[in-house]
Amino acid sequence: MAEPLIKLENIWKIYQLGEVELNVLRGVSLEINPGDFVTLMGPSGSGKSTLLQIIGCLDVPTKGKVFLAGEDVSRMTEDELAQIRGQRIGFVFQQFNLLHNLNALENVMLPMVFQGVAENKRIERAKNLLNSLNLGKRIFHKPTELSGGEQQRIAIARSLANDPEVIVADEPTGNLDSFTGKMIMDILIELHKKENKTIVVVTHDPNIAGYSEQVINIKDGQIVSNHLAKEKVLWGK
Repeated sequence: MAEPLIKLENIWKIYQLGEVELNVLRGVSLEINPGDFVTLMGPSGSGKSTLLQIIGCLDVPTKGKVFLAGEDVSRMTEDELAQIRGQRIGFVFQQFNLLHNLNALENVMLPMVFQGVAENKRIERAKNLLNSLNLGKRIFHKPTELSGGEQQRIAIARSLANDPEVIVADEPTGNLDSFTGKMIMDILIELHKKENKTIVVVTHDPNIAGYSEQVINIKDGQIVSNHLAKEKVLWGK
């Protein structure tokens, strides 16, 4: 059996608030294999976004171990984690997180700047990614000149800039109407099926969970169920 791409062993995340300890994650263990499409579900405050941050190497656990392709990343320095994120993980957020002083092309090029990619190659790849998402006519537009759906497609293009193994998405359709949200999920599904990207999505929306192969439900910082999705959930009108 192939080695899990992501493996969490007894993960705890504890915040100290004065004299009070807040246990956001409590003994979470899970495995995500290469090419999986996984949804993390749970109510607000359940710990799902914290778990996604640890999976995406944006944060480290208080206790426990995190492995990415067999390498323990849970004790890495911030510089080492930044390198891992830049090379191997792409991020898509609910708020898009685009830089408003940069146009679409520049936003997509930015992750490649940090990896030292030559300018001509940055431009070529960014244009190709934007064209693949039907944004070829919008490459010189700034975020304020674009719709929410267009901004999220730019964010997806940016997440793919360095050809990551894993895409993590935190409520990627949270600020979009159902039609545009379905379009964004269709893009993620296509990346999963055609490019075998490993995708981990956080959501509270069962419509989103219906797109994935595996649904992990989290409550009070613990996994309460972990099952394969049996059927697709249809979007509303």
